[in-house]
Amino acid sequence: MTQDLHQLLPADFHPASRVWIYQSNRPFNEQEVLEINEQLHQFTTQWQAHGAPVKGWGQLLFNQVVVLIADESATMVSGCSTDSSVRIIKSMENQYKVNFFDRLLLAFLVKDKLQLLPMAQLAYALEKGFIDENTIYLNNTVLTKKELEQNWLIALKNSWLAKKLSLV
Repeated sequence: MTQDLHQLLPADFHPASRVWIYQSNRPFNEQEVLEINEQLHQFTTQWQAHGAPVKGWGQLLFNQVVVLIADESATMVSGCSTDSSVRIIKSMENQYKVNFFDRLLLAFLVKDKLQLLPMAQLAYALEKGFIDENTIYLNNTVLTKKELEQNWLIALKNSWLAKKLSLV
Protein backbone atom coordinates (compact mmCIF):
# COMPACT_ATOMS: atom_id res chain seq x y z
CA MET A 1 0.00 0.00 0.00
CA THR A 2 2.86 2.39 0.81
CA GLN A 3 4.29 1.75 -2.67
CA ASP A 4 0.93 2.63 -4.21
CA LEU A 5 0.85 5.83 -2.15
CA HIS A 6 4.21 6.96 -3.58
CA GLN A 7 2.81 6.51 -7.08
CA LEU A 8 -0.30 8.54 -6.28
CA LEU A 9 1.50 11.54 -4.79
CA PRO A 10 3.06 14.22 -6.98
CA ALA A 11 6.73 13.31 -7.52
CA ASP A 12 7.80 16.89 -8.22
CA PHE A 13 6.76 18.26 -4.82
CA HIS A 14 9.43 18.99 -2.21
CA PRO A 15 9.56 16.49 0.72
CA ALA A 16 8.88 19.41 3.11
CA SER A 17 5.63 20.30 1.30
CA ARG A 18 2.81 20.92 3.79
CA VAL A 19 0.07 18.34 4.10
CA TRP A 20 -3.50 18.53 5.38
CA ILE A 21 -5.64 15.42 5.78
CA TYR A 22 -9.42 15.47 6.08
CA GLN A 23 -11.11 12.16 6.73
CA SER A 24 -14.81 11.80 5.98
CA ASN A 25 -17.11 9.94 8.34
CA ARG A 26 -18.36 7.88 5.38
CA PRO A 27 -17.03 6.64 2.03
CA PHE A 28 -18.07 8.40 -1.15
CA ASN A 29 -19.68 6.69 -4.13
CA GLU A 30 -18.07 6.70 -7.59
CA GLN A 31 -19.88 9.82 -8.77
CA GLU A 32 -19.02 11.72 -5.59
CA VAL A 33 -15.35 10.66 -5.89
CA LEU A 34 -15.21 12.09 -9.42
CA GLU A 35 -16.90 15.33 -8.33
CA ILE A 36 -14.68 15.77 -5.27
CA ASN A 37 -11.48 15.11 -7.21
CA GLU A 38 -12.61 17.66 -9.81
CA GLN A 39 -13.34 20.23 -7.08
CA LEU A 40 -9.93 19.59 -5.53
CA HIS A 41 -8.27 19.96 -8.93
CA GLN A 42 -10.10 23.24 -9.57
CA PHE A 43 -9.15 24.52 -6.13
CA THR A 44 -5.46 23.58 -6.31
CA THR A 45 -5.00 25.05 -9.79
CA GLN A 46 -6.38 28.39 -8.52
CA TRP A 47 -4.89 28.29 -5.00
CA GLN A 48 -3.13 31.53 -4.11
CA ALA A 49 -1.24 33.12 -1.24
CA HIS A 50 -1.19 36.92 -1.33
CA GLY A 51 -1.85 36.88 -5.07
CA ALA A 52 0.92 34.39 -5.88
CA PRO A 53 0.02 30.90 -7.11
CA VAL A 54 0.46 28.06 -4.65
CA LYS A 55 1.80 24.82 -6.11
CA GLY A 56 -0.94 22.59 -4.80
CA TRP A 57 -2.27 19.06 -5.17
CA GLY A 58 -5.37 17.43 -3.77
CA GLN A 59 -7.04 14.07 -4.13
CA LEU A 60 -9.54 11.82 -2.43
CA LEU A 61 -7.83 8.60 -1.32
CA PHE A 62 -9.55 5.40 -0.15
CA ASN A 63 -12.81 7.03 -1.37
CA GLN A 64 -12.91 8.76 1.99
CA VAL A 65 -9.79 10.80 2.79
CA VAL A 66 -8.95 14.17 1.24
CA VAL A 67 -5.22 14.86 1.07
CA LEU A 68 -4.12 18.40 0.23
CA ILE A 69 -0.46 19.25 -0.39
CA ALA A 70 1.17 22.66 -0.85
CA ASP A 71 4.74 22.82 -2.09
CA GLU A 72 6.06 25.93 -0.38
CA SER A 73 9.43 25.93 -2.15
CA ALA A 74 8.14 28.74 -4.41
CA THR A 75 5.20 30.30 -2.52
CA MET A 76 4.63 30.05 1.22
CA VAL A 77 1.06 29.27 2.28
CA SER A 78 -0.42 32.10 4.32
CA GLY A 79 -3.24 32.14 6.84
CA CYS A 80 -5.64 33.34 4.14
CA SER A 81 -4.65 30.57 1.73
CA THR A 82 -5.01 27.98 4.50
CA ASP A 83 -8.45 29.44 5.27
CA SER A 84 -9.41 29.06 1.60
CA SER A 85 -8.50 25.37 1.73
CA VAL A 86 -10.62 24.89 4.85
CA ARG A 87 -13.51 26.66 3.09
CA ILE A 88 -13.43 24.17 0.19
CA ILE A 89 -13.48 21.27 2.67
CA LYS A 90 -16.37 22.88 4.61
CA SER A 91 -18.20 23.37 1.31
CA MET A 92 -17.79 19.67 0.51
CA GLU A 93 -19.06 18.81 3.99
CA ASN A 94 -22.25 20.73 3.29
CA GLN A 95 -22.60 19.46 -0.27
CA TYR A 96 -22.19 15.78 0.64
CA LYS A 97 -23.61 15.85 4.20
CA VAL A 98 -20.44 14.45 5.80
CA ASN A 99 -18.08 15.38 8.63
CA PHE A 100 -14.43 15.95 7.75
CA PHE A 101 -13.45 17.29 11.19
CA ASP A 102 -14.24 14.47 13.66
CA ARG A 103 -10.76 13.85 15.11
CA LEU A 104 -12.06 11.14 17.46
CA LEU A 105 -12.97 8.89 14.52
CA LEU A 106 -9.85 6.90 13.63
CA ALA A 107 -9.24 5.07 10.37
CA PHE A 108 -7.70 1.63 9.91
CA LEU A 109 -7.16 -0.62 6.92
CA VAL A 110 -8.92 -3.87 7.75
CA LYS A 111 -8.80 -6.48 4.98
CA ASP A 112 -7.75 -3.75 2.51
CA LYS A 113 -10.84 -1.68 3.31
CA LEU A 114 -10.97 1.55 5.27
CA GLN A 115 -12.78 1.09 8.59
CA LEU A 116 -13.53 3.86 11.05
CA LEU A 117 -13.49 3.35 14.79
CA PRO A 118 -14.38 5.87 17.48
CA MET A 119 -11.39 6.36 19.76
CA ALA A 120 -13.50 5.24 22.73
CA GLN A 121 -13.95 1.80 21.11
CA LEU A 122 -10.28 1.07 20.26
CA ALA A 123 -9.56 -1.05 23.32
CA TYR A 124 -12.70 -3.12 22.70
CA ALA A 125 -11.83 -3.58 18.99
CA LEU A 126 -8.33 -4.70 19.99
CA GLU A 127 -9.63 -7.06 22.67
CA LYS A 128 -12.15 -8.65 20.27
CA GLY A 129 -9.58 -9.06 17.49
CA PHE A 130 -11.20 -6.62 15.05
CA ILE A 131 -7.83 -4.88 14.92
CA ASP A 132 -4.41 -5.93 16.21
CA GLU A 133 -1.02 -4.33 16.72
CA ASN A 134 -0.14 -4.86 13.04
CA THR A 135 -3.35 -3.33 11.65
CA ILE A 136 -2.53 -0.35 9.43
CA TYR A 137 -3.57 2.93 11.01
CA LEU A 138 -4.01 6.18 9.08
CA ASN A 139 -1.89 8.60 11.07
CA ASN A 140 -3.59 11.82 10.02
CA THR A 141 -1.23 13.90 12.19
CA VAL A 142 1.47 13.97 9.49
CA LEU A 143 2.46 17.47 8.41
CA THR A 144 4.77 17.08 5.39
CA LYS A 145 4.91 15.08 2.18
CA LYS A 146 7.89 13.14 3.53
CA GLU A 147 5.94 12.25 6.70
CA LEU A 148 2.93 11.34 4.55
CA GLU A 149 5.07 8.91 2.55
CA GLN A 150 6.80 7.41 5.58
CA ASN A 151 4.42 7.72 8.55
CA TRP A 152 0.85 8.00 7.33
CA LEU A 153 0.05 4.32 6.79
CA ILE A 154 1.67 2.64 9.78
CA ALA A 155 1.13 -0.37 12.00
CA LEU A 156 -0.92 0.47 15.08
CA LYS A 157 2.03 -0.64 17.27
CA ASN A 158 4.17 2.12 15.67
CA SER A 159 1.61 4.89 16.12
CA TRP A 160 1.01 7.36 18.91
CA LEU A 161 -1.95 5.16 19.90
CA ALA A 162 0.34 2.27 20.94
CA LYS A 163 1.15 3.87 24.31
CA LYS A 164 -2.51 4.77 24.90
CA LEU A 165 -3.48 1.13 24.24
CA SER A 166 -0.55 -0.31 26.23
CA LEU A 167 0.98 -1.95 23.15
CA VAL A 168 4.48 -0.74 24.09
